[in-house]
Amino acid sequence: MIKIILAEDHNVVRNGIRSLLDKEEDIQVIAEAINGKMALQLLKDGNIPDIILADINMPEMGGMEMVMQISQSHPKIKVIMLSMLDHEKYIMQAFKAGATGYILKNVNAIELVFAIRHVCTSNEKYICNELSLRLLEKLMHTPDNSFEVEVEDLDITKREVEVLALIAEGYTNQEIADKLFTSKRTIEGNRQMLIEKTGTRNTAALIRYAILNNIIS
Repeated sequence: MIKIILAEDHNVVRNGIRSLLDKEEDIQVIAEAINGKMALQLLKDGNIPDIILADINMPEMGGMEMVMQISQSHPKIKVIMLSMLDHEKYIMQAFKAGATGYILKNVNAIELVFAIRHVCTSNEKYICNELSLRLLEKLMHTPDNSFEVEVEDLDITKREVEVLALIAEGYTNQEIADKLFTSKRTIEGNRQMLIEKTGTRNTAALIRYAILNNIIS
């Protein structure tokens, strides 16, 4: 059971999210808070969740200040930020403060639940699909001289190209593993090997490199 504390000052939004999560058999909202101070008090009172879903803007104490304190006092608790702010500077601030996920409030129920499960069962950070695509689009149109590896020097296998194409389509490691009839660990290894071979910094840069160099279309 994934235990959740829901920190959101707008009753309608909070009730709506709880209603969605209450439908999931493996997710339980154990407490609610209307600001960061109340969420921290819930922790002091012994309400220890796996994840805190927190609005980035709340009265008295917002999600940003709250996550900084939680990352110090309860480092095992993961915090997913809920926000209407879609600028990359807020995303970076949230992750630097200690957040594990960043989701826009307009995401659908399927992605919200997926994000919760993904963050809970992995050590990976999560950005909602809309923001990921927007950041990727911006990255693809940003001049970058960091790609020093020549395409002809790369030894990319047919399977790695298949994995790369599925990554670019937005599939998770587990979904790719299922499609290619292999293990999630193998796909994770393929992804890391591709990053190392291309000399890129992360998955978004890897996809951009592959598209610009016609490895995938």
